[in-house]
Amino acid sequence: MAEDERARAAAAAAARNSGTSPTSGDGSEKKNPTIKHVFLIVISRNFSLTVTRLVVVGDPGNLKQYLLITYVTNKYPTEYVLPVFDNYAVTVMIGDEPYTLGLFDTTGQEDYDRLRPLSYPQTDVFLILISTSTPSHYKSARNTWAPELKHHCPGVPFLLVGIQDPPNDALDTASRKKARVEEGTKLAREIGAQKYVECELTSGRGVKNVFDEAIVAALELPDVPKKRRRSKLRLLARIEED
Repeated sequence: MAEDERARAAAAAAARNSGTSPTSGDGSEKKNPTIKHVFLIVISRNFSLTVTRLVVVGDPGNLKQYLLITYVTNKYPTEYVLPVFDNYAVTVMIGDEPYTLGLFDTTGQEDYDRLRPLSYPQTDVFLILISTSTPSHYKSARNTWAPELKHHCPGVPFLLVGIQDPPNDALDTASRKKARVEEGTKLAREIGAQKYVECELTSGRGVKNVFDEAIVAALELPDVPKKRRRSKLRLLARIEED
């Protein structure tokens, strides 16, 4: 990663540590998050720290990289985005407990169909990304991504994430929003996703919530040892109480 990118990442992490959030389109500050982000570090190939592993899958394109970059830098990328996203670990505070979330990108290219599952073992939660304006993405989520995850990682939770187009008040009416959410929610039920969530990348609206929901899904893994599960459920209760 270039030095200026590291600086931006560090600045974004510092902003999270101070409780600030990205601003909305009208310049107003968004509501402070319940789950507070403390710092982030780049994961090297030999990274050994134990983290909760989150893997993002979806059709070829930049959606996966743009979502992850927007999340870890607190800013939508305006420059060229490399085809493969650097892996990161973001440490968040849930109640008074630190919690480390590892973020991992995958390629959606068919040429990598046999190699991609090699990144799936030890994953705690997946995100299946779709563009809400691309019908083929809905088909892929149903016919490709959900079956692939269930085959290689049975029992591991996954969320269906709808990436919206930039806001357009003339087109994005209340009725269209409702229909879009209903369609996404229906598909999530059909494919066995934990839930359907949406976000819009240029404004950052909903981005943090996507990962908050992923953390909650990971906390509810049924195969966690009993003692560890009780501890995790206490943290979950703190989320719900805040």
